[in-house]
Amino acid sequence: MVAGESSGDLLASLLIKGILARWPSAQIYGIGGEGMCALGFKALWPAHKLSVRGYFEVLLHLREILSIRKALKKELLDNPPDLFIGVDAPDFNLSLEQSLKETGIPTLHFVCPSIWAWRAKRALTLEKSADHVLCIFPFEPQLLEKYKIAATYVGHPLAQVVPMVPDRLAARRLLGINPLSKVITLMPGSRVSEVQQMGERFLRAALIMQQTQPDLIFLLPVVPHLERYVQKLCSRLPVSNLMILKGQSHDALSACDAVLVASGTATLEAALFKRPMVIGYHVNWFSYWLIWPQRLLPWIGLPNILAGKEIVTELLQTMATPVALAQEVLTLLNDQIAVDKLTNIFSDMHLELKRDTASIATKVIDQLLTSFNRSSSK
Repeated sequence: MVAGESSGDLLASLLIKGILARWPSAQIYGIGGEGMCALGFKALWPAHKLSVRGYFEVLLHLREILSIRKALKKELLDNPPDLFIGVDAPDFNLSLEQSLKETGIPTLHFVCPSIWAWRAKRALTLEKSADHVLCIFPFEPQLLEKYKIAATYVGHPLAQVVPMVPDRLAARRLLGINPLSKVITLMPGSRVSEVQQMGERFLRAALIMQQTQPDLIFLLPVVPHLERYVQKLCSRLPVSNLMILKGQSHDALSACDAVLVASGTATLEAALFKRPMVIGYHVNWFSYWLIWPQRLLPWIGLPNILAGKEIVTELLQTMATPVALAQEVLTLLNDQIAVDKLTNIFSDMHLELKRDTASIATKVIDQLLTSFNRSSSK
């Protein structure tokens, strides 16, 4: 199993629980994060080694990433596993999966690449790489059917983890926050490149917001490998009433009134917690120049993509200034009608995505293994 970054670690962890419930003696290894390792996963390399986004950023780490993939490929070909599961990270996993599939090793890809958002031609690569795809959005299997790719909708694992009605008071008690305080959670990303691009912008936006509302409390959940970097950034831009949390992103989302968030899975997490949000994102201009023309949708935030319209404000590239970010969050924070409307939309979204993901996925794995065992015995 290979998973990159914190969202992949979370998705893979939920899948591992289902696998171990069905096959208690299963040996699961590869590339993964702390959540996976806590369940007995053997990490040959940590997940954050793959946590790079943007063409320019990938180029800086390309030699190491290719070296890791080459070494893992050799290990898997020399000692073939019963099944390979690539969890997201398509740029790393699909090429590896194709090599394994060609030698007869069953391959399962967990999370359909965003071919509906950009790089639609990647579906052709997916068909060559994956024997089966586990989809986390309901519209994806029908889309993959056009490319003759076997796929199953398993729901989004996060929809099971997050309660339909998050307990804000309990989260605030846990974090030691006054129940009456106004709280904003800052989520600039889980990759080094994202925090480099958005961390300073989000902290400067927080400073601007505090000029208007000095009693605001800010929560900043940080993944372990970014703690030292974030601490240095915060010491350079000291925001009063800022709590830096070690992980605890779900506690931060449950406790807050609004979220300032970068793109990615975190936008969906905020929606599942029924929290109003503003999405701010900026990438290196070289990456932007290459990526932007390939997009097929006008939005980057998952709540907007799922809704098919902009229900959440997105401020991208030059629009993602600290002043603009601060103004949008404060406007949202003081507009209860807009907040109530978003809460209703997010609740419906949550229900649509809630499935017994681990159970459905385990059945697919069982069927895939059975099918390959029959083929190899003939």
